Amino acid sequence: MLEQERFLYGSALLLCISLGSLLFGVVASEITLGSKLSVEEDNSWVSSNGDFAIGFYNHPDRPSQFGIGIRFNSKSIPVDKRTVVWVAGGDVSVSNNSYFQLQKNGELVLFDASQSQEQWTSKTSQLSVASAFLRDDGNLVLLNEKKDIVWQSFDYPTDTLLPGQRFYAFSTLRAAGQNDVSSLYTLYMNVSGQLQLRWESSIIYWSSGRPSHSNLTAVLTSSGSLQLVAPNLGPIWSVFGEDHDDTVRFRFLRLDVDGNLRIFSWVEVSQTWRSVWQAVENQCTVFATCYQQGICVFNASGSPVCTCPFHHTGQSNSKCLFSSQHDCKSGSIMVEQANMFLYGYYPVNDSISITSINQCKSMCLNDSSCTSVTFTNDGSAKCRMMKTPYVSGYSVPSLSSISFVKSCSDPIAADPIIPLKSPPQAQKESYKICIPCLVGAASGTFVVFVVIQLAMGFYLHKRRNSYRRLASLAYSTPGSKCLIMLSFTEIKDLTGNFNHQIGPKMFKGALPNNQLVTVKELEATTEARKFRAAVSKIGSIYHKGLVKLEGYCCELDHRYLVYEFPKNGSVEKYIEDSTLAERLTWRKRMEICLSVGRAIFYLHTECREFLCHGNLKCENVVLDENFEAKVNEFGFRMLYGEASSHRASAEKDVEEFGKIVMTLVSGIKEVNDVVGWAYKEWLEGHPENVVDKRLEGEVDNEELERALRIAFWCLQTDERVKPSMGEVVKVLEGTLPVDPPPPPFTCWRSPREEEDSSELGSESET
Repeated sequence: MLEQERFLYGSALLLCISLGSLLFGVVASEITLGSKLSVEEDNSWVSSNGDFAIGFYNHPDRPSQFGIGIRFNSKSIPVDKRTVVWVAGGDVSVSNNSYFQLQKNGELVLFDASQSQEQWTSKTSQLSVASAFLRDDGNLVLLNEKKDIVWQSFDYPTDTLLPGQRFYAFSTLRAAGQNDVSSLYTLYMNVSGQLQLRWESSIIYWSSGRPSHSNLTAVLTSSGSLQLVAPNLGPIWSVFGEDHDDTVRFRFLRLDVDGNLRIFSWVEVSQTWRSVWQAVENQCTVFATCYQQGICVFNASGSPVCTCPFHHTGQSNSKCLFSSQHDCKSGSIMVEQANMFLYGYYPVNDSISITSINQCKSMCLNDSSCTSVTFTNDGSAKCRMMKTPYVSGYSVPSLSSISFVKSCSDPIAADPIIPLKSPPQAQKESYKICIPCLVGAASGTFVVFVVIQLAMGFYLHKRRNSYRRLASLAYSTPGSKCLIMLSFTEIKDLTGNFNHQIGPKMFKGALPNNQLVTVKELEATTEARKFRAAVSKIGSIYHKGLVKLEGYCCELDHRYLVYEFPKNGSVEKYIEDSTLAERLTWRKRMEICLSVGRAIFYLHTECREFLCHGNLKCENVVLDENFEAKVNEFGFRMLYGEASSHRASAEKDVEEFGKIVMTLVSGIKEVNDVVGWAYKEWLEGHPENVVDKRLEGEVDNEELERALRIAFWCLQTDERVKPSMGEVVKVLEGTLPVDPPPPPFTCWRSPREEEDSSELGSESET
């Protein structure tokens, strides 16, 4: 009997707990009028699925100040990783004893106890609000009696967009402020639907594609893409995160404090937020990245840092301002800063003129208000003059810009010290020459000289060994940008005595830190000095779409290049293998075209010197561990000392790029065999017949049209009408229209036609 009572009591208790949990879920998801959150109680309102919560949080840079916001609340995310995605009032903060309340009149109010006043309100007292909900998508909504939404947090974003949240024309995201100072970085959508990253609302340093529709909205999809969507038309512009279409539970888009726009995904395995896309690839080119801290450069690990290569002017050490006063008694000089681009701010009114580099320096030197100039030559020689002490910029080894900073020349040397006259008595004294003393001094000097020489030899020997040890240490430095010089013995060690061949004169190897590399053997036809100079230039080139050169060997008749290893091999093998070709979706093929195009455009126009590839083909386009395309084996013409005209080299790369596009579209490697047929199909209005049959109808018709048109233009016989790589990239991006091309090979005939014509010729002769 006692056991039965205990059983009934336990069952009732479990029932009460279950009902209590159910009721708690309802209370937690619905927010009734009069509900309040306070800093002291540290309570929160939670969405029904538990993924989001709204409550107070502490500002990390302001210990005694608090904000009220919506944050991730899932148990799968550690507490310290539960990112805030919406803040009431943006940068508004309150002190202890403050509260956030849905008042009886239907208004959300943030009240600061220390100032005894409202710091923020939703201004919804006249909208007949009956209740509120924090929805499962992270949207805080106010509802009337009919359950209609009369106000929602999604309409007032701060620095973050969640999947499904709409971003309309004239809307703004503002990066989080720091130390009570509002951020100057904003994301803005203009009237034509173009997304723009701005600094101080006037400087636009990034923008989305050029849309041709009105009433556009931007949205982050749950699959990980940022899209511009037109009514009844769907997406007309999109960018994709690296994990697009992967199974990811949580994502968000945020304008970070550094002024860059990024998509983040939650990675369950590593328990971290991972950036899978960012608007500005080179963080240093974000306007005023370093603000008053100087110039943006990349350190050995590839992270952007701010340095001050100029003298300080008495301000705080945290600032790097140019001196606007040039009262130099000894005159002024222009100090050269190679590979550097500078710009002024406060005010942003740089004077730009077209002139030579010498005239550019002279103009600044003769202008008392000028602090610095930057000279660029990307088709036309431009001189950018700054007349403000507030100057920032960036420096990249591959940058062709040269800057000059005005500085006082060295001060006049002090008057030479005139030796005191010897006393008359000393002048009258005479000295006898001591022969033994001279012999002894000479012998001692010789011995000292020999000892010094031996010491210097020993020192240089140890220094050389220490440099080799430093080179070895570079292996273990993640992201190191040092170009490593290796001996032939070390090359054999890396490759296991060349036991792992992966292609003609190509071997797989591993560095001491187990980083995989590709070792390429070259012919020793170039003298060592010229080879090292060429390798040094190639090694200074850094681009997302180019395979990184890690090191080289130049010893006697041995010439080797060491590249980063492409985990997924070349695009060629995916084209040839039907099983592997399944991974080359239409989207991936277009991404490969665009990545290769951007990389070649970079080589042609953004390196300090023009550089052609010279051997562009699917075999030299490889896929890294993230299945991103990179171009390999660029700059080989320099390695072999070959010279060619700028125009001819660029046109060769353009033609070979057109063949790559045709191969990726058609799935056929030998382009010469299909280009005539492909053009005929396109001309007759059947471009879909050209598409690789293994793609199974997943083709975007608009992209297909652009790809075929630009490929036909690249393959034109008349080299004068071929596009530049800059035009090619813009067409593939969809930001530049492209006219219908004429027949690509007006003078070209297939091998079969050549045979037919020769037979006809022989018949006519008989």
